[in-house]
Amino acid sequence: MLATQLVLADAAGNPWAWAIVAALAGAAAMWAYRLFRDRQTAATHAAAAARLITEAENRAAERMRLAEVEAQKTVLEAKERFERESAETRNELKAAERRLEKREEALEKKLDVLITKEKKVEAAEQQLAERDKQLAAKLAKVDETLAQQRAELLRVARMTPEQARAACLRQIETEVEKEAGELVERILTGAETNAREKARYIVISAIQRYAAEHTCETTVATIDVPNDEMKGRVIGREGRNIRAFEKATGVTVIVDDTPGIVQVSCFDPVRKEIARQALDQLIRDGRIHPTRIEEVVAAVTKDVEQKVVEAGRDAAAAANVSGVNKKILDVLGRLQYRTSYGQNVLKHSIEVAYLCGLMADELGLDGALARRCGLLHDLGKALDHEAEGSHTKVGHDFARRYNEPAAVLNAILGHHGDVAATHPYTPLVSAADAISAARPGSRRESIERYIKRLEELEAIATSFEGVQQAYAIEAGREVRVIVDAERINDRSSLKLARDIAHKIESEVGTFPGEIKVTVLREVRATEYAISGRHRGNGERSTFDLADPEPAASE
Repeated sequence: MLATQLVLADAAGNPWAWAIVAALAGAAAMWAYRLFRDRQTAATHAAAAARLITEAENRAAERMRLAEVEAQKTVLEAKERFERESAETRNELKAAERRLEKREEALEKKLDVLITKEKKVEAAEQQLAERDKQLAAKLAKVDETLAQQRAELLRVARMTPEQARAACLRQIETEVEKEAGELVERILTGAETNAREKARYIVISAIQRYAAEHTCETTVATIDVPNDEMKGRVIGREGRNIRAFEKATGVTVIVDDTPGIVQVSCFDPVRKEIARQALDQLIRDGRIHPTRIEEVVAAVTKDVEQKVVEAGRDAAAAANVSGVNKKILDVLGRLQYRTSYGQNVLKHSIEVAYLCGLMADELGLDGALARRCGLLHDLGKALDHEAEGSHTKVGHDFARRYNEPAAVLNAILGHHGDVAATHPYTPLVSAADAISAARPGSRRESIERYIKRLEELEAIATSFEGVQQAYAIEAGREVRVIVDAERINDRSSLKLARDIAHKIESEVGTFPGEIKVTVLREVRATEYAISGRHRGNGERSTFDLADPEPAASE
């Protein structure tokens, strides 16, 4: 105010002073207005804030009230649920208590029953104890009686216990042997009646349906030579031709004093055939020198290998066997140049395959698999000179290498009985093999081997107790055994025939076909009528008592 008064005082005599005063007054008025407006705005804001606070407090109070209501509702629901669950639990406990009470009642009843049974068992045990005492007394009395009877029997029979025991054992042995013979005869008669007719029908049907030639060509390693001059050409100067030929073919050439022939020796039938054809071609050509020998041997080798392949395929086609590995067919074709006792092995394999298929069809088996087993059963004979072991093992290992079926592998390995037959096709192959080998004219046998087998059969038969004589007849296919009639009875003769047959199977080994064993037991009674004896005039009579049908077994 003082400043204003001073300004006013100064403005009294100065116009600029009045302007300044007016400006200050306007500024003061403006400031006062702003101050008033700010205060109004502050009051408005304070009122709004107070209103918001009030509203917030009201909303909070409302929410608190709602929360209290919800909490009370939740508490009531929880209380009701608790009471309901408590009631259910009480009901379950009551039910469990009732069940427990029933079980207790049942256990009490069972306990009463057990007590009753226990009393009965105790009474029974007492009775058994009394019976045991009575039985022991009776047994002692029986033993005493038996001892008295045994002593009386020994006194009457005048025999020691050992002698009496031996006599009883002899009697029992005689009775058991008789019963065993009757049982064996009854079983064999029934089995042979059913099995033999069926087997005979199947085998005869297979043989009749397969008609093959009775003789087979044999690979002969002998080459005809027109004259001795040609023999000299074969040998060559200082033996160079024959050495070149042996080196090219892998065979041994035998040139001896025998007129008109040159022999070729080799364990490999294919190489022997190559050498035979090559030497025959060289002799017919007449030009024999190392270079020509190599050319001819190479040409013949190629030709024979092609024939081997074709022979294997033709054999599979003839036997109606498909799906065989090419390597196996190539080896199978080599059997065309292999013989066994004069029988061509490849033709024999085809024949066995056909017979196996026929018998398998009759028995309801797989004919295709049976033919496959029969065709490959002698596969090892084409390889036995290249590997160690029997032809069955060599063939089995080779066929297994090319994933042949298990039935084929077992037939190859077991068709001679070396291993047990695990498939039904192995016995078929064995039977077909025997049929093919045993038919007339199929195989040859050396006289030494033939005589040795006959002697071996007779020696086996005469090794049994009670055998008087034995004869091998029909080329060793039957053995006639004559026994002592006093030591071998009718029933025992059947058992003896089977024992001899089993021993032949185990000791003779492989033989073609089958060997029949016939046991002959003959009883002869002879009496003479003599004139003048107390019987009066009589006639001389002689009669024989012999078994109408001697027991026989194969």
